Amino acid sequence: MTETAPRPTLEAVAERAGVSRATVSRVVNGAHGVREALAERVRRAVEELGYVPNQAARSLVTRRHRAVAVVAAEPETRVFADPYFAQQLRGISKELTAHDNQLVLLLTEGREDHARVGRYLAGGHVDGALVFSLHLHDPLPGLVRSAGVPTVFGGRPDWDDGRDDVVYVDSDNRGGARSAVHHLAGLGRTRIAHITGPLDQTSAADRLAGFRDVRAGADPGLIARGDFTPGGGERAMRELLDRCPDLDAVFAANDLSAAGALRVLREHGRRVPEDVAVVGFDDMLPVAEQTDPPLTTVRQDIEGMGRLMARLLLRGLDGTADDDTETPSATAPGVVLPTTLVHRATA
Repeated sequence: MTETAPRPTLEAVAERAGVSRATVSRVVNGAHGVREALAERVRRAVEELGYVPNQAARSLVTRRHRAVAVVAAEPETRVFADPYFAQQLRGISKELTAHDNQLVLLLTEGREDHARVGRYLAGGHVDGALVFSLHLHDPLPGLVRSAGVPTVFGGRPDWDDGRDDVVYVDSDNRGGARSAVHHLAGLGRTRIAHITGPLDQTSAADRLAGFRDVRAGADPGLIARGDFTPGGGERAMRELLDRCPDLDAVFAANDLSAAGALRVLREHGRRVPEDVAVVGFDDMLPVAEQTDPPLTTVRQDIEGMGRLMARLLLRGLDGTADDDTETPSATAPGVVLPTTLVHRATA
């Protein structure tokens, strides 16, 4: 069996740097009060010896675990198959990594999963939580509250418990939907249909509201419920064609639904955009640029939302003021990022 060399100790670093153990501890744990010349000697000794702080001991001093739970209220089959989640997780991971924090991914599918996540959060394993993809009546907000961990939510909350300290990051879903429908109407389309997302999520509900803002008197038959998946888009598109064969435009609540709708329109011999114009929502490039034809869609900065969620949480944990004028304060109750219509070939 190969013998491993002993790990360098705090005492070894102190000896190499010619300082006290207490000075090394303060530098390693990010404490103030050490002259820069001494701190630089310590950092050099740490690098030369390859010293890695013991996180358990470090946590006793800093009361920080350098770990953040990312809780997605979706089953793993959805999270790992949908590029939306990949983009959001990439943004979160980049921001956490930049600040030397670990990402702990927790997924929920049923009641047992909710209980497990609640126990984990309450167990003191992480410094805070980022929670997204919530559904109506989801127990996660209550579990997070009970656990007492600082939290930033992804998406506008749909609960009202009288508290105004909920921090969240969202896109302008309603305004983005309005821009999509206005664009279709501006093309001269008069029978504009909408494929919704799951209406127990605020993003889908807000996009439906935006559609209705522009098409207040629309035939109810021109609205079909989807679920943010390609299969859901296909089913909704077939339903719409059965009910309203003369439709001439479709606003789909996300790009995956739009991709499914395009397949069904092609199957039915409908030319896009000549016969039916189509607009999606998200601007996920792996989807929007590879549909046939490329998809006109509403862009939201999915990765940027993830980064901002993590940034607000970390700044709240550090208790630092936000000196970046482009980044909203962590004390703001909610941050809504703008959306932009991206013109491609389907509309």
